[in-house]
Amino acid sequence: MILLNFSHPLTPTQLKQIEALTGQVVERVLDLMPQLNHEVPFDVQIEELVDDIGLSPQEWQTKPLLVNPPGYAPAAVILLAEMHGRMGHFPAMLRLRPVPDSNPPQYEVAEIINLQAVRD
Repeated sequence: MILLNFSHPLTPTQLKQIEALTGQVVERVLDLMPQLNHEVPFDVQIEELVDDIGLSPQEWQTKPLLVNPPGYAPAAVILLAEMHGRMGHFPAMLRLRPVPDSNPPQYEVAEIINLQAVRD
């Protein structure tokens, strides 16, 4: 599986949690945290960011992909629309949650959400 990470870097523990939840090996992690310019339309910037991932049209449609979306809602929804256009369906999404009483704050994998199943 290819993990498209548009957020903070993931820890080895989080990657193991992802593999346990999905039953798949994370073959590649692409860290793609966007730095968006508020003076340029977001759709243009997200399209360029996704283009730079370098997956072929066949890979977009056949490779198992998991997305860790950016925390900024406008960027996240544009990203999902862009990915849907390339994949022909919505991707699976990673959701993290804070680890209770952790100091400094730590995050664990809460769930993998199949957005296409939600849509269907």
